[in-house]
Amino acid sequence: MTDVRFLESEENSVRIADLLKKESIDLQARAADKAGAIDHLVGLMEKGGHLKDTAAYKACVLAREEEGSTGIGEGVAIPHAKTDAVATPGLASMIVRQGVDYESLDDEPAYLFFMIAAPAGGANIHLEVLSRLSRMLMDDDFREKLMQAASADEYLQIITDAETAQLAEDAAEAAAEETAVDGNAVSDDVTDTETQSAAPDAGRPYVIGVTACPTGIAHTYMAAEALEQKAAEMGVDIKIETNGSGGVKHHLTADDIRRAAGVIVAADKDVPVERFDGKRVLFVKVAAGIKEPQALIRQVLDGTPPVFHGTASESEAVTEAESGESTGRQIYKHLMNGVSHMLPFVIGGGILIALAFLFDMGNAGTAQFGTGTPLSAFLKNVGGLAFSMMMPILAGYIAASIGERPALMPGIVGGFLATTGGSGFFGALFAGFIAGYLIILLKKIFSHLPQALEGTKPILIYPVLGLVLIGLIMTYIINPPTSVFNHWLADTLSSMTTSSRIILGLVLGGMMSIDFGGPINKAAYVFGTASLMDASGAAVSSGIMASVMIGGMVPPIAISLSMLLFKKKFTPKERQSTITNFIMGLSFITEGAIPFAASDPLHIIPPCAIGSAAAGALSMLFGCTVPAPHGGIFVFGVVTNWPMYFASLAAGAVIAAVIMGIIRKKRPQS
Repeated sequence: MTDVRFLESEENSVRIADLLKKESIDLQARAADKAGAIDHLVGLMEKGGHLKDTAAYKACVLAREEEGSTGIGEGVAIPHAKTDAVATPGLASMIVRQGVDYESLDDEPAYLFFMIAAPAGGANIHLEVLSRLSRMLMDDDFREKLMQAASADEYLQIITDAETAQLAEDAAEAAAEETAVDGNAVSDDVTDTETQSAAPDAGRPYVIGVTACPTGIAHTYMAAEALEQKAAEMGVDIKIETNGSGGVKHHLTADDIRRAAGVIVAADKDVPVERFDGKRVLFVKVAAGIKEPQALIRQVLDGTPPVFHGTASESEAVTEAESGESTGRQIYKHLMNGVSHMLPFVIGGGILIALAFLFDMGNAGTAQFGTGTPLSAFLKNVGGLAFSMMMPILAGYIAASIGERPALMPGIVGGFLATTGGSGFFGALFAGFIAGYLIILLKKIFSHLPQALEGTKPILIYPVLGLVLIGLIMTYIINPPTSVFNHWLADTLSSMTTSSRIILGLVLGGMMSIDFGGPINKAAYVFGTASLMDASGAAVSSGIMASVMIGGMVPPIAISLSMLLFKKKFTPKERQSTITNFIMGLSFITEGAIPFAASDPLHIIPPCAIGSAAAGALSMLFGCTVPAPHGGIFVFGVVTNWPMYFASLAAGAVIAAVIMGIIRKKRPQS
């Protein structure tokens, strides 16, 4: 009990006014569109002194918007990001009287904006404050008072008064809950009446729920607040567990689950759902919890959601939530889950292999290259081991994204079989998807086992049958034809004419600059990393990877160069990121271009794509290859024909910078 009170007092010691400074408030802001609104808010956040790297923070905000709009409806938008680019937790706020088309959940303009900056890692006390603000913004009267504020001081006072009232309400609820818990602890033989603390009126329906969003800052708590408000209007008792960045709050107890008529899981990330076995569970996106809480509660009360079998884990649980997604979107999501887990092995292993070559230049051109010294041999062995796990990890986490934890092992083994069986990268892709859907099939087949045998599924049935089936499928169905295809592809690439290689480099380089970290960029990068391993599974130096890497390096460098050459075509604020973008480009971090592309796509993306395509083509023309999947200029020492590789990079950046400077209009300089 003492610990809880200590934490509460610590959380309550930090107030919203501590994070929102007057210089970060603009009550008469102007913004023509969503990009302009974000840009203005980032500027206000910067004025508050909360940012270490403005461009990187803005890029993270835009990346969060790609996951789903932070325009929650009712005229409110809460763009946010949790990143290392934030120095101290902070808020920025503005009112745009004429409204902004912010792609809000209710398709209405946004007028009231709060931007959140949360530092990655460290204490999460500030997250309690930010969640408090999110809940307050769901109140109509509170929003109306803010819109009527005549000054920043009055604006802050309205927030402080509302926060004080909410803290008092939260304290009263916490005290009541603590009393109930203490009373229940007196005896194990607690009656139903005694456990009705969350639902004091036994005659009222009782619904429970879980909310969670990727960042866990705003939407998690707003969905909870919307559901709670609507439940109160409907005469329904409700308890919502929030899975935010500050941890899980309002834990659902076994008694809560037992008594509930049903469960609403409004989540955009994995949450524990096995505990809901046997209950009717409605799975939706977190945005639905904000946008249509009444409809969700009504569905649960009407008994519409199917009965969930917890032993099936979340793979089956998310089916309903994913039903509105296209097949292509689902495939991409599963693939990216595998790629995101694979990349550390590829990058770490690839760079260590590259360093092994760098420290063994005496054996350059020989079969012993990379093994001639103890240091180079160590780096090559360790890097090679990490690199060899690329395919199993890719397959394993694709499978896990589809079939959850039971699919992980069959997926990994399928990836190993792809590597050893000659089917390589494409075989690993097949293995991941096949293993995932195999587990789903097995779950359906064994869904009607007697309750006494339920425990055998995750520890016996799924592992054994999954392993046998993926082994048979990979060995006798997938590996033979895919291995033949891989050897054909390798022979085709090696026998390509110079002109064909140039076209390939042009296409791959251009793809890296179409969406700056989006699906097209990722497709090119995955193709590049796959080329670093030959049909036998050995690491190789790849011309394809060289074209991909140089294509991703061009955009940030080109933008920096254009800002130096054509200063009047960029605002002073934009030019502040010149050095940052240059460094990001040299480091092969394409995302540095995102803020510019988002604010002015027509004049940024085409020049970057042209420059990247030119650099990729030139790289192929000069026969440049690279054994590392990342590193940018820091791995140029192991690039075949690195002087011409550098020249290709410079040429692509200059082409993009000049075109950008010509087609872009002059920007205000004040």
